[in-house]
Amino acid sequence: MKNFFLSLVIAGATQFAFAQEYPSKTIRFIVPFSPGSGLDILGRLLTPKLHEAMGQPVIAENRPGGAGRIGHEAVAKAAPDGYTLLLTALGPLIHTPILYPQTPFDPLKDFAPISLFVTGPLVIVVHPSIPVKNVKELAEFAKKRPGQLNFGSTGVGSVNHLLGEMFNLLTGAKIVHVPYKGGSDALSDLLGGQVEMVMTGVSPVIPYAKAGRLRVIVTTGRQRMPNMPEVPTMAEAGLPDAEIVIWYGVVAPAATPKHIIGRLNREIAKAMSLPDLRERYVQQSVVPETNSPEQFAQLIRDEYARWTKVIRAAGIKPE
Repeated sequence: MKNFFLSLVIAGATQFAFAQEYPSKTIRFIVPFSPGSGLDILGRLLTPKLHEAMGQPVIAENRPGGAGRIGHEAVAKAAPDGYTLLLTALGPLIHTPILYPQTPFDPLKDFAPISLFVTGPLVIVVHPSIPVKNVKELAEFAKKRPGQLNFGSTGVGSVNHLLGEMFNLLTGAKIVHVPYKGGSDALSDLLGGQVEMVMTGVSPVIPYAKAGRLRVIVTTGRQRMPNMPEVPTMAEAGLPDAEIVIWYGVVAPAATPKHIIGRLNREIAKAMSLPDLRERYVQQSVVPETNSPEQFAQLIRDEYARWTKVIRAAGIKPE
């Protein structure tokens, strides 16, 4: 009996010591897109704060390719020791594996969710030549002209493409999708009148909206935007099911120990509460927001179910 209790004490002490040792070397955050991408910029604001908190180097390492698949696969197959983590987002983690059945990772099984760190809305923007000022008017205008209006996106299966298809499904409109290689190309054609509308992030459209060259008619977020308080939300516009919050988060390989997940979750939450960091994210038109590993896991499950239905209903196929 003494030996049994001694074994328990030793096991507990060993586990405690192991927990105290993390981290003992550099932590890598894999960014599955190129330097300068939105996720890259947002992630590199966070890593220096984690470096200060963790007492070890925390670096961002870009692994672009395959619409995020290469970076996600690398982390899914990495050692579950807390030293290789993934900066991810709604599109590459949820939409990509739904659209591409051969995606080399399973978003529900291959990762251990740690926390969100920021969220942000999209906006629907129209060319000033389109005589609509709100969602209701846009839907009515489009339904009278089936197949005559176009909306630009950053590619087939992108979140702004899916928002456009969701708008069609919910309103009965038939606005034609035009994919572009990037958001700047779509915005350029919108400014030139080659497409009538674009679903995009907030920051790029602000100067054009203020100059009257574009009209922002709705935001997909839960709340109105501080930098555009006059723009209503989808819920206020009568389409609560079209509410879309673009989220960015941190995950680890699936078998990462819970005490490591817990430590990382706490440090991310602390970092995101710092006024200087929060202000820098607000300047990027995103909202600092964290949650528990359990809440993040539930969000991933809910989003996967939601977008599977939308993609199938709209008949969206990869290029």
